[in-house]
Amino acid sequence: MSKEFRFFTYLLESYAQYKGITADKVLQILNEKNLTDYIMQMYELYHTEAITNAFMDIDSLIATGNPAW
Repeated sequence: MSKEFRFFTYLLESYAQYKGITADKVLQILNEKNLTDYIMQMYELYHTEAITNAFMDIDSLIATGNPAW
């Protein structure tokens, strides 16, 4: 298992706890909005800053559905 995937799993679980929902529900939302791959690719940024910054970014991505590819 790659370090990126381990971090994605940690981020998914942490974000789910932050939102008070299950990780399955978070993954469902990310998949529906085509954000899963984008968030996984954000490893370099997300793992170096405060987790709450990643949460705010994910909130914004979900709300707009617009990753900055």
